[in-house]
Amino acid sequence: MTETYVRTATSPWRNWAGTVTARPARIVSPASVDELAEALRRASEDGLRVKPVGTGHSFTATAATDGLLVRPDLLTGIREIDRKAMTVTVEAGTPLKRLNTALAREGLSLTNMGDIMEQTVAGATSTGTHGTGRDSASISAQIRALELVTADGTVLRCSETENADVFAVARIGLGALGVITAITFAVEPVFLLTAREEPMSFDQVTTEFDQLVAENEHFEFYWFPHTGNCNTKRNNRSAGPAAPLGRVGGWIEDELLSNGVFQVACALGRAVPATIPSIARISSRALSARTYTDIPYKVFTSPRRVRFVEMEYALPREAAVEALREVRAMVDRSPLRISFPVEVRTAPADDIALSTASGRESAYIAVHLYRGTPYQAYFTAVERIMTAHGGRPHWGKINTRDAAYLSGVYPRFGEFTAVRDRLDPDRLFGNDYLRRVLGD
Repeated sequence: MTETYVRTATSPWRNWAGTVTARPARIVSPASVDELAEALRRASEDGLRVKPVGTGHSFTATAATDGLLVRPDLLTGIREIDRKAMTVTVEAGTPLKRLNTALAREGLSLTNMGDIMEQTVAGATSTGTHGTGRDSASISAQIRALELVTADGTVLRCSETENADVFAVARIGLGALGVITAITFAVEPVFLLTAREEPMSFDQVTTEFDQLVAENEHFEFYWFPHTGNCNTKRNNRSAGPAAPLGRVGGWIEDELLSNGVFQVACALGRAVPATIPSIARISSRALSARTYTDIPYKVFTSPRRVRFVEMEYALPREAAVEALREVRAMVDRSPLRISFPVEVRTAPADDIALSTASGRESAYIAVHLYRGTPYQAYFTAVERIMTAHGGRPHWGKINTRDAAYLSGVYPRFGEFTAVRDRLDPDRLFGNDYLRRVLGD
């Protein structure tokens, strides 16, 4: 193991939101699968736990360790594009932004994606990152194969036809089964999406929610607490022509208003909470209706420069509107002052054991607060509503659930833990977070 990519930690590791801090004993940035396998063997011999980490966009301690922290900085790039199978195989540390731009140059695209591009492909899939879709599911559901280095240094190649039992659970593996080194995604010829964004009242969007989901390939909306106002977004495939956002108009909406002005508003609200309802009313009317057409990643994704903390739950889709109305009633009768909008998205059922949409059509309700704002009272009250509806928390976002609860809302929970027991019986990849959510 050369000194070029192994070093003793001299400062704490922190996640993007600043909610988790850890001080690993060693940090490794392997440049190959063989170097990673050697690092795992050394860590096991030295009695160190191991956790892979991406860009730290998870709000939970899923990647925290006081042992060996594995950074995928050198495991990046596209290994292969198979145009016959319509797949791309990419190294685990590749940021989604680099993957999306590289695919676009090749005339290809993922079918669906979330709205953040900074994550690594392994980090995003391991925690169940998703966008919104009537028919197309999360990024993990687009995986066709993956390469996994297990606790004893074995390199497993997993797909529906090779190590199928591991593939069934490892597409969302929480870093609990091993270290992913490469992922093969399904891709398709690049296409155009037309985005239609417009304000809508809370009452209208909740009354018409099922219709809006049924009529659009990708529908989502944001509700601004302390108001009856929402902003909706409908993305649908288009025959073109492309009509992207103008550089100036896009900058005003996405950078100046959604990031710059919003940052100032959030800081003011944190300092003077009494101003938040007034700010919310202004913010909810600041973004005007707009329509544009572009290639997928330029429509699905957007810059997120205002740092926040987040909790998100997946509910049976039929429960979403009732639960959201309960959240609104709770906020209205409480002294809480909520500066961030509440986000609602959907996903079809998929077949991944620990996917939040596993086996059921789902809707997601995500709540946020500006970083540094006390969030416990708000998140606790929302979580109480979500769990009453059988909600499943996003694996990378703040929650208080444990294995006893999660085993009850995931019918295939035992399937995952059985594979974990086989691949990592000594819990080389364990930490406190996994002990809570998966048990020991």
